[in-house]
Amino acid sequence: MTTVAALRFEALGGQCELYAAETPGSPAPASVGQTAELASARAWIHEMHDRLSRFDPGSEISRLNAAAGRWLDVGADVEALLRRSLDAFAASGGLVHIGVLPALLAAGYTRDFAAGPSVPTGEIIIAPPLPDMLEIARGRARLREGTAIDLGGIAKGWLADRAVDRIGPNALANFAGDLRARGDGPEGDGWPVGFGSTTVLLKDLGAATSGTGGRRWGERLHHLIDPRTGRPADTDLVEVSVLASTGADAEVLAKTALLLGREAGARFLDARALGSYLV
Repeated sequence: MTTVAALRFEALGGQCELYAAETPGSPAPASVGQTAELASARAWIHEMHDRLSRFDPGSEISRLNAAAGRWLDVGADVEALLRRSLDAFAASGGLVHIGVLPALLAAGYTRDFAAGPSVPTGEIIIAPPLPDMLEIARGRARLREGTAIDLGGIAKGWLADRAVDRIGPNALANFAGDLRARGDGPEGDGWPVGFGSTTVLLKDLGAATSGTGGRRWGERLHHLIDPRTGRPADTDLVEVSVLASTGADAEVLAKTALLLGREAGARFLDARALGSYLV
């Protein structure tokens, strides 16, 4: 029987899960090797959480926001994530935009969701195109003065992709719905992942779910900002789940489809996703 080790913990704004399945031919006892790999990946995720959190004034992202208008040194992981965010902006036609933080603050999401929302200001803030507000050089980044970023979902998908590489050749990382499966899974036919009432077996694939229902604090008030309007998205979709080659790609596709709405979103996914589930 295949041994599977698991770790569950809170980070990145939600529930995180890491799994490792026994790899045939491993020189170490399966449970020993798997536990060490998962613990190492968990420690790295907590470290990245602290570096990326917009709620911690000492994080790299908070310091970058506070230094808007000036160049700031950033670590290699943060630099890579910022570059991936520029790619996501281009791939989504500008809909996946890490620069909507000022609009999110105006909508009332100013602190950790567990502490409750603030009173919305009613101000409409439309961010400039991301390439116009974010510059990246080797080991450095600069935001345009008066702008700020929140890496949000793109970070979770990106981290899931890297977490499974840290764990080993047969692993799954799920960060509050953004996930990556690597290898053949516990029984050799893929890692079982549930989407509502449907279970899909994933081999070397990413998946992500984007929705407006999880973090709401009033009518038409939720965490998903439409960069075209500067307001919480008004869409006829409640939730979109997408399969793609990586977790980061799946996150971009799911969020873009959700913002586009049912008809345009389906057309967008038909041309790009490996599989999609519109709810």
